[in-house]
Amino acid sequence: MPITTSLPVAIIGGGPAGLMAAEVISQQGIAVDLYDAMPSVGRKFLMAGKSGLNITHADALPDFLQRYGESRTHIEPLLQAFTPQQLRDWVHALGINTFVGSSGRVFPEEMKAAPLLRRWLHRLRTQGVRFHMRHQWLGFANDGTLRFMTPNGETTMRSAATVLALGGGSWARLGSTGAWVDILTAQGIPITPLKPANCGFEVNWSDHMQSRHAGQPVKSVMVAFTDQHGTRQEKQGEFVISRYGIEGSLIYPFASAIVRLIEQHGSATLYLDLLPDLDTAQIIAKLSQPRGKRSLSEHLRRTLGISGIKTALIYETTDKTTLNNPQQLAQTLKALPVTCQRPRPMDEAISTSGGIAFDALDQYLMLKQQPGTFCAGEMLDWDAPTGGYLLTACIASGYVAGQGVVEWMKKNS
Repeated sequence: MPITTSLPVAIIGGGPAGLMAAEVISQQGIAVDLYDAMPSVGRKFLMAGKSGLNITHADALPDFLQRYGESRTHIEPLLQAFTPQQLRDWVHALGINTFVGSSGRVFPEEMKAAPLLRRWLHRLRTQGVRFHMRHQWLGFANDGTLRFMTPNGETTMRSAATVLALGGGSWARLGSTGAWVDILTAQGIPITPLKPANCGFEVNWSDHMQSRHAGQPVKSVMVAFTDQHGTRQEKQGEFVISRYGIEGSLIYPFASAIVRLIEQHGSATLYLDLLPDLDTAQIIAKLSQPRGKRSLSEHLRRTLGISGIKTALIYETTDKTTLNNPQQLAQTLKALPVTCQRPRPMDEAISTSGGIAFDALDQYLMLKQQPGTFCAGEMLDWDAPTGGYLLTACIASGYVAGQGVVEWMKKNS
C-alpha cells in the first residue's frame, strides 16, 4: 500500500539509533525531521570514537548474542533483523573499510568516528532528512503534538509517527540527560530506573595507593566473583587503578552484575588471580625458596615476576601474618580480594542500564499504549558490555524501529 501523508516522521535524538531509524524511513521516500537538543548530532558517538571507534565484534552470532546476558531475549530479535555482519556491510557501503583487531573488535581503518559520521550525514541529507538542532523535547501536548524548547522559545510540531531515541542517562554534557524518564513516567509508560553500566567502582584505597598508583594498569590478571544468581563469573585481562577505585576493560563487562550485588549486600568483593598461569602448588614452591636477606618485595619479583602495581595491591589488601606464610600468601595471590563499595556516578558511566520495559513495546518497538510512537537505543531496558556490542544493538534497534514506522504508516496512511 503506498504511503500518503503530508506530515513528516519525527526522530527525536541524533545518536546512532536515531540516525539509523532516519535512514530506514527516508529510504522509503518518507519525509523525516530529526530533532536534537545539542548543536550537532552524534556527539557521544564522536567522543566514543576518539580513542578508536569500536563498531562491532567479529564473534560468531551465537557467541555475540551470549554477550547480552539477561538482555538477550529482547536483543536477539533486533540482531536477527540487522546482524553484526550487516552492520559491517553497511559501513563498507559508506566507503569506510574496516579491520578486525587482535581482540576480535571491529574498527574502521582510520579508527575515528568522524569520517563515518560525515559520510552518514551526507547520505541522510541526500535522502531528504532535515535536521533541527537545539530542539529540546519537552513531551507531548494534549493534542498529541510534539513540544520543543528552542533558542527562540517553545514550539510544537505534528508528525505522522515519532521515533524516540534520546539515549540513556550518562554523559549528559553530550546530550544523554535522561530527562525523558519523567516525561514518559508521567504518561504511565513502565520504566526501569536508570543505573550506571560499563562503569568504574569505588574502592577504599589507602592514601598511599591513591597518590602513588592511580592511573596504573594491572595486566594479565583474572577477575572472579559470584553474581546475584550464585553463578561464578570470571575473565582474564587488565584494568586500571584510579584514585577512587577500579575501572577498565576487565571491569566494565561485569558492571551491571556488580551493581546488583552492591544493591543486595552493600558491597561486592572481586577476587584477583595475579598469576593465572600458575597453580597454587607452583606458587607455594617458588615462595618457599630461600629468601635470605632479600625483602619480600624482591623475593616476589625474583621468584614470581611480581612487581610494581601488583606488589602494591598485595600490601594494600594483605595482613603481615599472611605475607610471612608462603601457603597463605600463595592462596591470596590466586584470590586477592578487592571490595567495590559503590559504582561511580551514572553520568560518568559509558552507558546505562534500565529504561522503557520491553513489555510496553511491540515487536517493532512501538509503544503499545501510544500507537505511532517508537523507541530505540539506550532508552530501552537492556545493557551490554563494551567491545562493539553496545553500538551494534543501538543501531539494530534503530533499524527495527525504522522498519516499524514504515509498516505502521503503510497500514494507517
